[in-house]
Amino acid sequence: MNTDHQPPKGLTEEEALTLQKQYGRNLLVPEEKPNPLKKLFKTLSEPMFILLFVAATIYFFLGEPRDGAIMLIFVLGIISIDVIQEWKTDKTLNALKDLSSPRIAVIRNGTEIEIDSRDLVPGDLMIIAEGNKIPADGVIVKQNDLCVDESALTGEPVAVWKEAGAPKDENSHWRRDYCYAGTLVTQGNALIEVDKIGTATEYGKVSTDIAEAPERPTPLEKQTRRLVRLCAYIGSVLFLLVCGVTLINLNGMANLSDRIVHSVLAGVTLAMAMIPEEFPVILTVFLSMGAWRLAKRNALVRRLPSVETLGSVSVLCVDKTGTLTKNSMEVDTLWGQDETKLITYMGMACECDPYDPMEKAMLRYCEEKGMCKDSLFCNEFVYEYSFTPQTKMMGHIYHVNGTTLLTAKGSPESILPLCDLSDETKKEIDGMQTEMAAQGLRVIAVASAQIEGEIKRELTDNVLTFCGLVALADPPREEVPAAIKTCVEAGIRVVMITGDSGLTATSIAKKIGLPNDGNVITGAELEQMSDSELKERIKTCSIFSRVVPKHKMRIVKAFRETGEIVAMTGDGVNDSPALKYADIGIAMGDKSTDVAREAADMVLLDNNFTTIVDTVKDGRRIFINIRKAIGYVFVIHIPIALASLLAPLLGISQDSAMLLPLHVVLLELVIDPTCSVVFERTPPEPNIMKQKPIPQGQPLVTKAIVLKSLLQGLMVFFASFGTYLYVLQNKDAPHARTMGFSVLIFSNLLLVLVNSSEFHSVLKITAKLLKTKIFLTINGLIVLMTLAAIYTPLSSYLKFTPLEAAEMLIVIAVSAVAVLWYEIVKAVKMKAGS
Repeated sequence: MNTDHQPPKGLTEEEALTLQKQYGRNLLVPEEKPNPLKKLFKTLSEPMFILLFVAATIYFFLGEPRDGAIMLIFVLGIISIDVIQEWKTDKTLNALKDLSSPRIAVIRNGTEIEIDSRDLVPGDLMIIAEGNKIPADGVIVKQNDLCVDESALTGEPVAVWKEAGAPKDENSHWRRDYCYAGTLVTQGNALIEVDKIGTATEYGKVSTDIAEAPERPTPLEKQTRRLVRLCAYIGSVLFLLVCGVTLINLNGMANLSDRIVHSVLAGVTLAMAMIPEEFPVILTVFLSMGAWRLAKRNALVRRLPSVETLGSVSVLCVDKTGTLTKNSMEVDTLWGQDETKLITYMGMACECDPYDPMEKAMLRYCEEKGMCKDSLFCNEFVYEYSFTPQTKMMGHIYHVNGTTLLTAKGSPESILPLCDLSDETKKEIDGMQTEMAAQGLRVIAVASAQIEGEIKRELTDNVLTFCGLVALADPPREEVPAAIKTCVEAGIRVVMITGDSGLTATSIAKKIGLPNDGNVITGAELEQMSDSELKERIKTCSIFSRVVPKHKMRIVKAFRETGEIVAMTGDGVNDSPALKYADIGIAMGDKSTDVAREAADMVLLDNNFTTIVDTVKDGRRIFINIRKAIGYVFVIHIPIALASLLAPLLGISQDSAMLLPLHVVLLELVIDPTCSVVFERTPPEPNIMKQKPIPQGQPLVTKAIVLKSLLQGLMVFFASFGTYLYVLQNKDAPHARTMGFSVLIFSNLLLVLVNSSEFHSVLKITAKLLKTKIFLTINGLIVLMTLAAIYTPLSSYLKFTPLEAAEMLIVIAVSAVAVLWYEIVKAVKMKAGS
């Protein structure tokens, strides 16, 4: 990189804020400010709220303004809950967007810092490097081997070499001393002074019509919409049935208009009970809160639907270095005739300011042996053979004491064929290399050459002199063996993909407990295989060695075509196709390029394999808890719907019914926070990672869930409606209604405890949930609300009556019998499972 006498200072924070006020944020599409009225209108347009307003209107029409007013107050309460939940969800999603927004290094106040690329302003000095997607237009101040792919903007497939101060081509609109937003850095680095941002950039000019793409519904959303539609159709039919039956049963009422109004009110009550409007809320809250919880665990979810897929992952394809190992390379062993020359040439073959951990370890070792950077790089640099995944080697040429010296390093498979070696020496080197690799060490060969005449175009055109082998150690992370064991128990296959040799990979696999029968597929073998052969081989092979990024795509494709759900890790530009093609693409940590992050569904912020396993576990927990919440909604709606349906069919007048519309609304105040918040916080089952992966596309509601919900719902119905009918024969309707309604409320509280786990007893799960503030808060409020509705002046407005202590004890006992019977079923299942 070019150097100046004075280091760049960039803008001050105050100048940047002033410029942002002047030019706005660096956005192609202006940020849309949230419209509270629009959100409120959307909430009010839901079928449930339309029915609530219809019911309130009917009450006013019947000359009962008090009941109508109470209905509207309850409507306000439910709207408040929905709006608050939506606000929290939006806040969570916006926080996730902020976390996942591209970052860019800039110089401000003379210091290099990292900022959100949306906060760039004209005049900023931004630092770009290989793998970055350039976020703004700007003039090149300094550059080093800068090559940019501008095809997204110009349509030209050939990358452009950039140069500070390059003369403008009068025949072309595009400049070589300038970088453009939306283009990709394929090589080198540079310091850019930002010139234009947002819609003022060249990319922005051709993207002025860009708008937020409509979000496609996820598989779970499609399933819930089908469920809601089905319930709505059934509710419509039953609405007409109840209206008709009620109209006939009220034939004693002289006024036809009053008969029609009462029959419509009965039908509205049933329709309200039939619409499971909680389903969309459950999905939104569970997925957004799940993504936020994962973000706090260093796993940033970029695409919310991927949370659904996590629980279905059956194959984890991971890189060895930095994921399974610590990525803290150290030179372990040197082998060569002249150790001083080996160390010197090893250092000279490295980059002066390396990015690669292996090169950092080599230069650190040189310093430990008394060879600082100044002595290693004091000679005139002439030419560089860049490292590529294809050649797996690199070289530097220097002028040294009147001679031209080439120093090279790379994998032994790449370097040794270029060296003039006897068969005996080759055999000795192979033996040493095998011995080092068997110990889990990464082996690098170092060679040199005296250049006579012209410098060859490619490193492979040179004849080298072998200097020796360098073995580097990268020990496995301590927590990986336990995580591998967890994956095995969970039916998840871990596949190691590495650029190292098969021996090194096999050694690491043994140390971490990765199931492997010694079968290894190399990149060279992969090149020779057909797709059908590869699909057959991967059934028994979990280690791929000497693999280059382009091979990852084939590996992922092969696994997917055999029916596996694949999570794939990567960090480079060349990894992006494989990340995009995988069911879950995971960009690895702060070393991942912008392109890899854009292609990925999830960004791992700590490079830790255990974090991947934890995210899979949380994905399973989220899916299972969604099922629990939906099962609960079915259970609690069954007694409400049946009570609303049977009352008119049994000839019970609307005034004496167990549930009036305002009671259904009161129950919704209980159901909404319970299903969307309490179940979302429910801890995972103890054996969640000892079950097979959740088959992708598995129905959200299975026959087993329907059967369980039906049985539990019927039991609660018989308990609540039976109590109501029994009391109605001996006492007035408000008394019977209070008893039946109270049974519903206390059954609801017990249902949450019983259905929070299929394996823990109700006592054990209660002990766990009592430690959760949200559980205590919501259930405490439900109890207080119920007691207030019964024992305060509110009771007359709600058509209740205070219960005696003995009656309340009967309510609790009946509720316990109606719900706790399922504990016996759980105990039998546990015994059969053991």
